Amino acid sequence: QVQLVESGGGLVQAGGSLRLSCAASGRTFSSYAMGWFRQAPGKEREFVAAITWSGGRTYYAESVNGRFTISRDNAKNTMYLQMNSLKPEDAAVYYCAANGGGGIFSPKAYDYWGQGTQVTVSS
Repeated sequence: QVQLVESGGGLVQAGGSLRLSCAASGRTFSSYAMGWFRQAPGKEREFVAAITWSGGRTYYAESVNGRFTISRDNAKNTMYLQMNSLKPEDAAVYYCAANGGGGIFSPKAYDYWGQGTQVTVSS
């Protein structure tokens, strides 16, 4: 089992940057593919980025590709999301999740979730 805690959210001006962290507990973190999702008020939770267990392959939503970078440090049981050139439409609660198999892009493929961290982008 994996417990996940996000941090690093906050208020930033459009064009600015934030780095989110996802700290995992449990000895099996390195065996999971991991993902970031976000949910804005009144909208469904949407895929942002994912990374394989080794970090060797990454996936991005089209809306963030080229601006966001996902990475992980298995020695520290931590995953990151570097967010650059932030836009007001990036504002949401960001969640990290551990993938249980069955896909990369659907929230249904993820078994464990953090509590979320708020990202607010002012225009």
